[in-house]
Amino acid sequence: QVQLVESGGGSVQAGGSLRLSCAASGRILSSYAMGWFRQAPGKEREFVAAIRWNSGSTYYVGSVKGRFTISRDNAKNTIYLQMNDLKPEDTAVYYCNIPTAMFSARGLYDWGQGTQVTVSS
Repeated sequence: QVQLVESGGGSVQAGGSLRLSCAASGRILSSYAMGWFRQAPGKEREFVAAIRWNSGSTYYVGSVKGRFTISRDNAKNTIYLQMNDLKPEDTAVYYCNIPTAMFSARGLYDWGQGTQVTVSS
């Protein structure tokens, strides 16, 4: 069983930056991708970004391209999301998981508690 623990959220003003971390315990196949998702109040969870463990290939939803950067540390089984130029519409609870398909909002494992990101204007 894989457990996912997110951290690093907080409150910032528009234009600010945050760095999220996700530590995964348990065995994850290197062929998988690991991703970040978010759910804003009253909205469905959405895919944000993903990175493949083996190749390092990255994928982003259009609204965060050029502002967010996903990275990984294979030795630590940890992924990161560097978020720059944050906007109020980025406000959400952020989760990590393995996407069942790239750009899908569905995760392979049980969802963790997530980490809250709040961006004020």
